[in-house]
Amino acid sequence: MSRTAARARQTRAQTISPAKIITDAIIARLEQGVSPWRRTWVANEPPISRPLRACGLAYRGINANYLWAVAEQCGYVRATWMTYAQATAFGGQVRKGERGTMAVFYKAYSAAETDAATGDDTSSVRRVMRTYSVFNVDQIDNLPDRFTAVPAP
Repeated sequence: MSRTAARARQTRAQTISPAKIITDAIIARLEQGVSPWRRTWVANEPPISRPLRACGLAYRGINANYLWAVAEQCGYVRATWMTYAQATAFGGQVRKGERGTMAVFYKAYSAAETDAATGDDTSSVRRVMRTYSVFNVDQIDNLPDRFTAVPAP
């Protein structure tokens, strides 16, 4: 094995899994006495709606809980999140120094395969999981008005 391949394998082994990052964030909130899946309604705070993708669809699964907790912790008042590429496509620019938040893409699908030895058709379930960075629209300048409107209290 070459040095480059060994170094790449070692680097992959040292990276923290998305599951650990999200679990640690939820545990930290629980230790603070806050259930991240529950909104502690306070009259003076701006409302935070369910996290939305740039297309307007709501995030589902762990992304909904995690992005909601991040928005509450960072004080974001807008619910929309988008990637850097989406922000630039809408004419926006992420502010210098802003850090993205991890979101998870997960998909399970069936793949049909033919066994070369027997000729039998089989189906197997395959899973894909990737992470990507998203930014809240509060971190982005020069976006169209439909993203920057502050929800009414």
